[in-house]
Amino acid sequence: MTSQIARILALLCSPLALAGCQTVAGEREILAEAPQVTPSSPTGIGLESLPPPQRPIDVALYAFPDLTGQNKPSDNFAEYSRAVTQGGSAFVVDALRRAGGGRWFNVVERGGLQALLQERQLIRATRVEYQGASAAPLPPLRFAGLILEGGILAYDANTVTGGFGARYLGIGADTKYRRDAVTVALRLVSVQSGQVLLSVTTTKTIYSVLVDGSTYKFIAIDKILEAEAGFSRNEPTQLAVREAIELGVYALIMEGAEKGLWKFRTGLAAAEHVKRYKSSKPLKVKAEIPSDSDRRQALAEAEAAAPSPEAASMMLAALPPPAPPRADAKPQPVSP
Repeated sequence: MTSQIARILALLCSPLALAGCQTVAGEREILAEAPQVTPSSPTGIGLESLPPPQRPIDVALYAFPDLTGQNKPSDNFAEYSRAVTQGGSAFVVDALRRAGGGRWFNVVERGGLQALLQERQLIRATRVEYQGASAAPLPPLRFAGLILEGGILAYDANTVTGGFGARYLGIGADTKYRRDAVTVALRLVSVQSGQVLLSVTTTKTIYSVLVDGSTYKFIAIDKILEAEAGFSRNEPTQLAVREAIELGVYALIMEGAEKGLWKFRTGLAAAEHVKRYKSSKPLKVKAEIPSDSDRRQALAEAEAAAPSPEAASMMLAALPPPAPPRADAKPQPVSP
């Protein structure tokens, strides 16, 4: 009798259990999270806060390949998935477009150039078909004076590993960590001469941490208490690649300004950023927003380095006078 009642109750409760597994339209499940725009990293925020240049720079990017040739590290079985992202060019284009709030680079499409040319050919054929030979042509494609090349050079797994643990009377805890490293290279090439104008290499470390605790203890003669808990945190590899690329773009801007390839629109702000970059090169570069004290110190040093009006007048007085014009020199036309 008891077994029959249990079967009847199970049959009555099964529709309720199945209904609980269904989701209502427009509502998310308990553990489901809404998608979000990828937040900016500290390096990306520093890249966006750069002062604008005197004029934007046209640059083209054809590819940014994975040159590591490595698969994901695994201690248990062979892993055939790549260790780093295969879409590095998307990160490079995003970093170029966000540099200085989108005022530094005009990025032209070259990764999908074949699809772009086919679409333009389709538009041209359609116009000729409906409008005849007098159809208006498409405007020419924008070309770039600089080409950005490079790639993901290396992914080194388990460069540093370690841990610590202790146990006393059946109660203990331990922690383990691992450090990987990803290396990215960027170089800027002149289209006119083919010369490599700038080249930078950046490295980003990737940390993985595991914390675990457990207990195994007799609480009575015939009773044992056993419990364990823990968590792990693995830094996403694609975000590390993205931050390394952002730092590479930041370094290209700073080194180009230092070599005179381009100039900032405002002198004092440029002096602050270039000074921070030059002072941090021997150790490491952080493309982050400087604090108020660092900003005030950089401005004060830039103002102190500028010559006073008296010194400027003395420097002008010390310059040699201009040479007199030759008798056979032709007068130069004056532009209106």
